[in-house]
Amino acid sequence: MDNLESQGSGAVSRRGLLKVVAGGALAAAVGMGARPGSAEEKPETPKIKGRIKQGACGGVFPKGATFEQKCQICKDVGLFGMDFVADADWPTLKKYGLVCTLARAPGSGISGGFNRKENHEALVAGLRRGIEAAADAGWPNIICFSGNRQGLADDAGLENCAEGLKKIAAFAEEKKVNVCMELLNSKRNHKDYQCDRTAWGAEVCKKVGSPRIKLLYDIYHMQVQEGDVIATIRENIQYISHFHTAGVPGRHEIDDTQELYYPAIMRAIVDLKYEGYVSHEYSPTKDALASLKQSVAICDV
Repeated sequence: MDNLESQGSGAVSRRGLLKVVAGGALAAAVGMGARPGSAEEKPETPKIKGRIKQGACGGVFPKGATFEQKCQICKDVGLFGMDFVADADWPTLKKYGLVCTLARAPGSGISGGFNRKENHEALVAGLRRGIEAAADAGWPNIICFSGNRQGLADDAGLENCAEGLKKIAAFAEEKKVNVCMELLNSKRNHKDYQCDRTAWGAEVCKKVGSPRIKLLYDIYHMQVQEGDVIATIRENIQYISHFHTAGVPGRHEIDDTQELYYPAIMRAIVDLKYEGYVSHEYSPTKDALASLKQSVAICDV
């Protein structure tokens, strides 16, 4: 859930950024401000299979990178787009041939969601504006949340979420935009969040009965909360329209330091004929660009 606002133009150039990141010296480069147009060669676009269409959230990029530099990094490492891009940056995203893989609706928030009827009017209005903008731009998905329990029973929260989402389902169908309720763990990161199990979220989708009301399956969160990731994805793929990745434990790189084996997970997703996006949402502990390249390679099955 990173906010991908544009940063100031006084940072490093794209070429300078890529050069120093590759050498592990981004912090020094941000201070120096490398000149654009230097003599080093432009990095080649990687040859990837592309059976998994990969994207990224803002936190995976090198610190100090401007939005335009992030776009160029996406192109250079083989990403299709970014999640949560601010509307003002959409023209830049399009200039680079990228997609806002998951948009954000005005007024949406994790703790106050569709499980409370008093939130429905404002949330539906925000989603309507967000869906219309996403459709006009050609973006596929927009996020929403269940909200926290705050003493509300799970069956009551489920009914309320379904009732609220039914109010926006027809419009989402008309505009061909998926409304994705995010699955988050309530065990470690989002205490009291109600949509914390895949079965609960899938039941919301079933009750709404719309092909445009779906789930954002965050692999990190669901491994923490319930495990059994591959089998759960297979059983519920019809309700999933977006994925997030991160390592467990710690929500860092998806490499061999953590317990999830992402090549097997990605192969399972490919085998299910999934056509949506898989976006990286981890916090790098090492060189950010090197970690991102590694993540793309790991998931390119």
